[in-house]
Amino acid sequence: MNLEFGRQDIGEFVDAEHREWLVTNGLGGFASQTIAGSLTRRYHGLLFAALGPPAGRTLMLAALDEVLRVGASEYRLSTLRWADGTVDPRGYENIESFALEGSVPVWTFALGQARVEKRIFMESGANVTYVTYRVADSPQPVEFSIKALVDYRGFHGSTRAESMPMAMEEVPRGLRVTAFPGAVPFVIAADRGSCARIGIWYLNFGLTEERARGLDDREDHFCAGELAFVLAPGETAAVTAAAGEPAADVDASAALARLRAHDNGVIGAYREASASYSPPAFAERLALAADQFVVRRGASADSPAAIIAGYHWFGEWGRDTMIALPGLLLATGRASEARSILRTWAAFVDEGMLPNDFSGEGSTPSYNSVDSALWFIQALREYHEETGDDETLRFVFPAVRDILTSYRRGTRYDIHADTSDGLLYAGVDGVQLTWMDAKVGDWVVTPRIGKPVEVNALWHNALVTASRLAAVIGEDASSYAAWAAAARRGFSRFWNGAKGYCFDVIDGPGGDDPSLRPNQLLAASLPEIPFGKAQVRAIVDACTRLLVPCGVRTLDPSGPGYTGTYEGPQAQRDAAYHQGTAWAWLLGALATAHFRAYGDPEKALGMLAPLEAHLRTAGIGSVSEIFDGDAPNSPRGCIAQAWSVAEALRAYRMLGAKRSSISR
Repeated sequence: MNLEFGRQDIGEFVDAEHREWLVTNGLGGFASQTIAGSLTRRYHGLLFAALGPPAGRTLMLAALDEVLRVGASEYRLSTLRWADGTVDPRGYENIESFALEGSVPVWTFALGQARVEKRIFMESGANVTYVTYRVADSPQPVEFSIKALVDYRGFHGSTRAESMPMAMEEVPRGLRVTAFPGAVPFVIAADRGSCARIGIWYLNFGLTEERARGLDDREDHFCAGELAFVLAPGETAAVTAAAGEPAADVDASAALARLRAHDNGVIGAYREASASYSPPAFAERLALAADQFVVRRGASADSPAAIIAGYHWFGEWGRDTMIALPGLLLATGRASEARSILRTWAAFVDEGMLPNDFSGEGSTPSYNSVDSALWFIQALREYHEETGDDETLRFVFPAVRDILTSYRRGTRYDIHADTSDGLLYAGVDGVQLTWMDAKVGDWVVTPRIGKPVEVNALWHNALVTASRLAAVIGEDASSYAAWAAAARRGFSRFWNGAKGYCFDVIDGPGGDDPSLRPNQLLAASLPEIPFGKAQVRAIVDACTRLLVPCGVRTLDPSGPGYTGTYEGPQAQRDAAYHQGTAWAWLLGALATAHFRAYGDPEKALGMLAPLEAHLRTAGIGSVSEIFDGDAPNSPRGCIAQAWSVAEALRAYRMLGAKRSSISR
């Protein structure tokens, strides 16, 4: 399924600049800009190399400043935005059309009577970006002059002129750049023509998205040199940016063929995995989006698999990985990578807890999530149901045992099972443990100390799951079953009869929290639910009031503290993150719970339908992290979020299967 845009879609600058494309390399590296070509984020560039896969993401090639000549006429392909608001050059005015062909963004530029196609893609498993140009039609040869704007910084940073020496060496048709002694060198080269050094700084790029986020909004890039070549009608040339020493026989056409084969393999696996339930056609686009989050924890081909939580700025997160795993991998026919992830993460269980995140290369994992380990058990359950892989179950089950026994007796941050009701208590001042984890300085915006409803839904689900999985491998399951029964009895305490839905947290420092939030959906959507159908329906009816196109709001708009827009400086955005902002990943739980309540797969699937139109906005071909709670519910946060994509795929799989069984 290709996504195509004409002048009617992107002819206005604002429309072209507010849509962003993303390509990835399976290592954590990526390239991304706006369709217009302007840089509006510090995360925009043509080569962010993952030097310590999937971490160590480093900007090397920021942009290309492209000038084309057809006879006596000169045209620009590039669009550059400056700190004073000036946009010059204005290459976006020459875009005739844009398309996402598989995972490859393609521009067609109208240059008088000439038509030039441009494609950008990366080599899977390598820190290499290709930019190709093809003269599709022209009355005469087209001259290309392309200036390479380079950098060398971490992907969260920004660069100022003269901050590094940028040593350059000539290579065939290009330059090798070493930003400073000890930096990884990188090569910018064309596959034809010549290259001339320039060596000056371009000053004061204006990053409008960073300005809107209250962050440093100015940056400088180094113009290393100018690549020049001529193409006759029908000919193609490639510019390559490669970290380290690229192979001498770099062949862009062969690399594009490999990428297309990879994309076809992703789609083929998804079609095979979904053959029995006929998902909508656009779900194949979700399968391609899912592939962008699946990376390797190392440069070698046999490195373990991993999941990037979101682009542009997230890395590996335990909670996101385990929530996303069933949709990204099991629903798309990639069980071997799911196995790799489960085995890898099992080794990191410590005092019963799964790491919340790995912040970077060589970093120490952070253990400050109460629910990640419980999501791990659910991911294992779904993997085993899909594969029947008892060997992996035996390998991983000691981690399950450690999680549940540690939580039962008590572990970090006062996480422990309350013997009076069988429920899980968690939390200390100043630490955010649940998925509602925004923190501003020492202020935890949504602390939820006590017994959070979704944590206890996961706890009950994990205990029942463990009792069943233990029996499969011949372990004593009686303790898990007894703990599950106690948790189920205690769960009735969450029911708020006066409101007709669940308390969000009970036994907190301020008592029970009656706020209407979507967290209770897990008590109605997980495989093992502690309520009957009447209460499931009541939960669904209440939480449907939180539904907006493409997401579920995190707080009732009529409740105190509701914030309907996610914008402004970091502190302002964090204060809104879980106080009304709508999250796409929650659609999966709402749709699943709706089917549980009413048995109507078509109505449940209808909740996911707005995602199809969303694929043409924000991050083209993917699903955003969050949306404003207030209309027009603008997309915010990451332009591509793993669990947003994954939960849609998981829900389509589950609901499609239910629809198929009903129709039979």
